[in-house]
Amino acid sequence: MKPIKTAISPTREKNYAEWYQQVIRAADLAENSPVRGCMVIKPWGYAIWEQMQAALDSMIKETGHVNAYFPLFIPKSFFEKEAAHVEGFAKECAVVTHSRLVPDGKGGLKPASPLEEALIVRPTSETIIGESFSRWIQSYRDLPLLINQWANVVRWEMRTRLFLRTSEFLWQEGHTAHASQEEAEEEAMRMLDVYRVFAEEHMAMPVICGKKPESERFPGAVETLAIEAMMQDGKALQAGTSHFLGQNFARACNIQFTDPDGKSTHAWTTSWGVSTRLMGGLIMVHSDDNGLMLPPRLAPQQIVILPVLHNTEEMQAILDYCETLRCRLCEKTFNGQALRVFVDIRDRRGGEKSWEWIKKGVPIRVEAGTRELQSGHVSIARRDTGQKSLQQIDEFVEKAEALLIDIQESLFQRATEFRMQKSKRIKSHAEFEEFFRGEGGGFAETFFAFDGETEEKIRSMGITARCMPLATESQTGPCFVHPDRPGRLVIWAKSY
Repeated sequence: MKPIKTAISPTREKNYAEWYQQVIRAADLAENSPVRGCMVIKPWGYAIWEQMQAALDSMIKETGHVNAYFPLFIPKSFFEKEAAHVEGFAKECAVVTHSRLVPDGKGGLKPASPLEEALIVRPTSETIIGESFSRWIQSYRDLPLLINQWANVVRWEMRTRLFLRTSEFLWQEGHTAHASQEEAEEEAMRMLDVYRVFAEEHMAMPVICGKKPESERFPGAVETLAIEAMMQDGKALQAGTSHFLGQNFARACNIQFTDPDGKSTHAWTTSWGVSTRLMGGLIMVHSDDNGLMLPPRLAPQQIVILPVLHNTEEMQAILDYCETLRCRLCEKTFNGQALRVFVDIRDRRGGEKSWEWIKKGVPIRVEAGTRELQSGHVSIARRDTGQKSLQQIDEFVEKAEALLIDIQESLFQRATEFRMQKSKRIKSHAEFEEFFRGEGGGFAETFFAFDGETEEKIRSMGITARCMPLATESQTGPCFVHPDRPGRLVIWAKSY
């Protein structure tokens, strides 16, 4: 039996890490930059990010937040105000110490003017935004203050991988201040649910919402909440975080307000964010050995029409037929927006063009040539199942939205079933070790009585406590390591 030919080599089963890189290359999403650890996001990759950004931006604004922008450079003294924050980010910081370059007399350049104070290139913005909040907030009437920004950040990573971990990446970061602890905790939970809805309904990526253990908290946070997703190799991806910061940063940045009784008190703050890491999750949850596979809600083009031009005499008639189809489809909607439809008229062989759009993950491909023109049909191919059919053109136009909905839902269902298959409730340490023997594993659910020594031993195996699921927060049971101790339900996994 001949092996099945695929567009991506090696396949997922043979070398998952290299497969991931090859999917990015085949789909023309991004490439490594001349600057070590950084990436160039190419037009198709950036178009997907724009779809993500637009959807999330709308959802964030619906919760009452407004967008602003804060400096890329943060004075070192600002960063030093919160001790845990400094310790958590110090090793990842890029630092600017000089302001000018001058000739060095040897044909090169050298730094000229030392800065009075070193500047940190933004790894996150709590302290610089906190400084603004301290000036903007005076009274309880100024609260809540709900701010979001879309920006780039720099974290000097030693080991990088496109989208998943790069020295510079794009993200959204929200920062809020509140009059009470309860309001701030509710805000952190509300934004976590925004991320859950986005991941599941737009990305078709099932996630688990949970609290991070103390060892995995954001530096300076009182509580970190996260959504955790499973990739096709069984590893976890932290896809978004929401932090309840208590009054830690308010004290550090002097964010105070006068309450209704005239008493001055520190605000309660939150921060939350997602990044282009979501692109990595999108690739690893849905793609196959033929390339990228996009859920319709995030596809820059949801339907691509490919004219089949064998007979030059009918070329214009076929092109007109395809353009008419495009116009009719664009009058239809999906998810409340006009369908995104593209007619590929480039002078390339049909098979070459079809494979290009397969690798780019477009949900539906439509071919129309002499046969379709004469019969009033179109040839349809689904990216998710590979299923092909010949449909009457009016029927296809009428059912296009329903077909996209079915593709969106089937991708989510497929990913959900995979996660269920790769998750297991584990009761003993021996069973735990057996579950993670090898490269991937999956999600191990255990009861665990947290103690630093045991957790560190498990971490040395390359396994971390991903979260304590909110849905099972009240459940307790015998610890899988120390059965005489009660523990909370924890999800363990190898991770990116």
